[in-house]
Amino acid sequence: MVGCGVSGHSQGLIIKTEFLPTKYRGYMLPLSQVFWLAGSLLIIGLASVVIPTIGWRWLIRIASIPGIILIMAFKFIPESARFNVSTGNTQAAVATLEHVAKVNHSVMPEGKLVEPVLEKRGRFADLLDAKYLRTTLQIWVIWLGISFAYYGVILASAELLERDLVCGSKADSEVVVTGGDSGESQSPCYCHMFAPSDYRTMIISTIGEIALNPLNILGINFLGRRLSLSITMGCTALFFLLLNICTSSAGLIGFLFMLRALVAANFNTIYIYTAEVYPTTMRALGMGTSGSLCRIGAMVAPFISQVLMSASILGALCLFSSVCVVCAISAFTLPIETKGRALQQIK
Repeated sequence: MVGCGVSGHSQGLIIKTEFLPTKYRGYMLPLSQVFWLAGSLLIIGLASVVIPTIGWRWLIRIASIPGIILIMAFKFIPESARFNVSTGNTQAAVATLEHVAKVNHSVMPEGKLVEPVLEKRGRFADLLDAKYLRTTLQIWVIWLGISFAYYGVILASAELLERDLVCGSKADSEVVVTGGDSGESQSPCYCHMFAPSDYRTMIISTIGEIALNPLNILGINFLGRRLSLSITMGCTALFFLLLNICTSSAGLIGFLFMLRALVAANFNTIYIYTAEVYPTTMRALGMGTSGSLCRIGAMVAPFISQVLMSASILGALCLFSSVCVVCAISAFTLPIETKGRALQQIK
């Protein structure tokens, strides 16, 4: 149920995309990452205080509060004018545009807002129409791969820190777990509480999610969405392999920092591309189905970053790297470049 709710967050980006002029989308949408980062840092900070004192269940309860507040804030979020026009509700669209003009200290242009009402709304079959079939399939591959890499590096970070696997020196160690009345027993689960230094490492690596934002914005706007994404995906593949290098704790933090920066840049770019490549009638549907593939990638990631990594760190890292290479190739060969392209209204 949490997953169902979380997958709906992409609709917020769609609304933002439909309100932004073409020339500002490549700059403003990546800046949304700052708020994602703020939430990530907040939950790590809360975890470092709450888990050692009152437990992880209280962390979940506290983390639910912003979602409850957001539900009450929905009434202040305007409906997309593009959506209202496409459904024939021009009166609501005009009201929204008049509010936009008022906020911007501007005036509405002369004339009447007219747009043909679309008799047929977007359907799943439209995503697989000949015009969009190749684009859709490649986007799905990229979304799945990016999500797989994103959650993979987050979970791998926790695994490497929990097991203290700098140079893999403690991979085969065991910890003693108290089993209640049965006394002490040996367990290979390696579970132990994070130390304050582990939380600091998580915070530092998480800050990496905006480290490449300036370069990401430049790449998106000057190199284009496809080339920019293929470059960052290729670099992600490289840094996954570098995690296997025997290095110091500082080196490990540096690699994790760059990985978080790169996977965040990947998400920025594919969000923008997906929102731009589909017309209004299919935009939410395209983003929603892509988000479903994103959840599949997130579901598979723990089996690799936690289960497979227990057996072979190199095997897990090579698998993550290989998926990123496939995504880089898929991004480079996307049939449509959306840089400087106006949002399409109809198919």
